[in-house]
Amino acid sequence: MTADDMTATPQPSGPEIPAGDGMCWVITDDRVGSINQAMGLAEAVGFPFEHKIIVLRQPWRSLPPAFWPPGVFGLKAGESAALTPPWPDLVISCGRKAIGPALAVKRASGGKTKVVHIQHPHMPLNRFDLVAVPGHDNLTGPNVIVTTGAIHRVSKAKLAAAKAGFAGRFDHLPRPLIAVLIGGSNKAFTMTHAIAERMAADISTLADRLGAGLLITASRRTGAENEAVLRRALSGPKVYFWDGTGENPYFGFLAQADAILVTGDSVNMVSEAASSGKPVFIIPLETAPGAQRAADKFNRFRKQVIEARAARIFDGSVDLDDRPVPLDETARVAAAVKTLFG
Repeated sequence: MTADDMTATPQPSGPEIPAGDGMCWVITDDRVGSINQAMGLAEAVGFPFEHKIIVLRQPWRSLPPAFWPPGVFGLKAGESAALTPPWPDLVISCGRKAIGPALAVKRASGGKTKVVHIQHPHMPLNRFDLVAVPGHDNLTGPNVIVTTGAIHRVSKAKLAAAKAGFAGRFDHLPRPLIAVLIGGSNKAFTMTHAIAERMAADISTLADRLGAGLLITASRRTGAENEAVLRRALSGPKVYFWDGTGENPYFGFLAQADAILVTGDSVNMVSEAASSGKPVFIIPLETAPGAQRAADKFNRFRKQVIEARAARIFDGSVDLDDRPVPLDETARVAAAVKTLFG
């Protein structure tokens, strides 16, 4: 489990709810990022929902959504969740592979099912009732709601529950408590051995200067060698470095921390941290070779978060008295979804 995986395990959605009672289907593939966004929006909307993880067969698995024939579900029998009537009142989909099945449900319902898609669909927007996209995607339209960062499952209620649930768990650590959420290499950024060493040195120096305790979690993308570097440099009685076993303490970290450091490679992690109301400081990573275009997209997001006063760049210091403006984009999109039902 990783920082990015903190809400990866879908929560049970309860028994099947009859259509006409505000039933919602959440349709995604098995990617954590897609699941977190779609489930987070469904939870915020408040309709009873079922999560449908779909697996597509060829050629639909490889076909761009814009070329998907109307009415085709494209599901792989025996591996995918079934999409059968009664049709839901609402479908929340996220990710490219969920678009075709979501629109097929709308067509099968005679247009009664409303479809809300998260992320840029790269097809005509009028096929959807609402599209939610982050501002760094540069997409606008009459049925588009633009967010600062990603939709997610972090909420005030969950943080309050985590604060109570993790009460006393980190009392052996000194205050202030600084949560450190570490990602790693992806299509836009790279994390090398040298970068990990430099990051660890900066964090260690900061903790020593403040007399702070550290709550640390790493990602699969961090890599085993880089994580070993971080664990060697960031250890001792003032550090809790999650070993990946037992209950994921990610919500507890966000709830209990006095400030949060988060690497800038993950829109989801930065968005989640910036919704906490805690001072948030983004640790930049180096652009991967030949990946400037992909990195520019992340950098546009980072600029928007900073301009929204929800986070700052980590320069080796933190301002514990900083009062950021928490992002609450999931609730804002949920309100727009509810207007579809009057």
